[in-house]
Amino acid sequence: MNSDFMDALTTLETDKGIEKEIILEAIEAALISAYKRNFNQAQNVRVSINRENGSIRVFARKEVVEEVFDPRLEISLEAAKDMNPNYELDDVVELEVTPKNFGRIAAQTAKQVVTQRVREAERSIIYSDFIDREEDIMTGIVQRQDNRFIYVDLGKVEALLPQGEQMPNETYKHNDRIKAYITKVEKTTKGPQILISRSHPGLLKRLFELEVPEIYDGTVEILSVAREAGDRSKISVYAEDPDVDPVGACVGPKGQRVQAIVDELKGEKIDIVHWSEDTFEYVSNALSPSKVLDVQVDDEEKSTLVIVPDYQLSLAIGKRGQNARLAAKLTGWKIDIKSESEAEELGLYDPNAPASKRNIEESDELLENDEALAFEDSSDEEYIEED
Repeated sequence: MNSDFMDALTTLETDKGIEKEIILEAIEAALISAYKRNFNQAQNVRVSINRENGSIRVFARKEVVEEVFDPRLEISLEAAKDMNPNYELDDVVELEVTPKNFGRIAAQTAKQVVTQRVREAERSIIYSDFIDREEDIMTGIVQRQDNRFIYVDLGKVEALLPQGEQMPNETYKHNDRIKAYITKVEKTTKGPQILISRSHPGLLKRLFELEVPEIYDGTVEILSVAREAGDRSKISVYAEDPDVDPVGACVGPKGQRVQAIVDELKGEKIDIVHWSEDTFEYVSNALSPSKVLDVQVDDEEKSTLVIVPDYQLSLAIGKRGQNARLAAKLTGWKIDIKSESEAEELGLYDPNAPASKRNIEESDELLENDEALAFEDSSDEEYIEED
């Protein structure tokens, strides 16, 4: 090695952010192994690289003893004093043993160490960049797929989209551009591994943050998300400012904002409902677009009994119970739905008595705006689930 090599290390330090001294220490350690391997030596040695001109010297380190048992590791006190009268027992003497043809081996070893360190540094930089983007959304390009993963190029690294995190209504082709949610960033022996998802509820939340400025700046908050990827989702939104309509902000002019998200999710239906600290109101909103007559709350069991008109029962339950299931996930309350007539027969509801808390007018208003609040198939009303 020469001064040009040292200049190259300085450039590498500037471009890649790898400290020159760290590389030189790594080269010195690697050269010790190379010396022992190539010259069949087992003695204790030290390799020194001159920081100015790059010259390399190898020193055998021997301990000063009275009687020598292993000449590769020990030197007698008498021999040591012949070299320098100041040596005493247990001191360490260094003797230069640099081989004549060590330069070629040193150059090859240095190249391997530098290449390895550069690769490690690049991996570390990628990991540092992406660990801060966990639970964030990124756009990538589909590269290839196998029976376990779809491989998506995120620019600096290829991310993995596991089969279980894919949307059932989507097919992925080479060069497709998709938005994905980063679920995990971890270090592996082959470098950073990025796991992404298209089915995670966090993806829906991030998409709304991108499309709705009021969410991005904190005027409107998404407080809960319930999602069955590729089919239907519900989100609850809240605005502290009473003059701000959180649902309207998410829907956007003529439904443009929510429609952009529906298009990105390949037609997944999205219900946007008002969050409320009042359980009656929140559960009623969560069952949108169904009309609710009454909600009876059991705080101890964290469960609710919801009474709906007979003709709204199938709509409240939804296909395969989906609407009720998503509403329960969204609110965190167990929801048992009864039709008005059944509840009367069981003595659970009296339409003539004061309701636990009525919200019929508000429910009617939600129904009138269901086009904005929900993208719902009319076939839901034809579905009847037996209790």
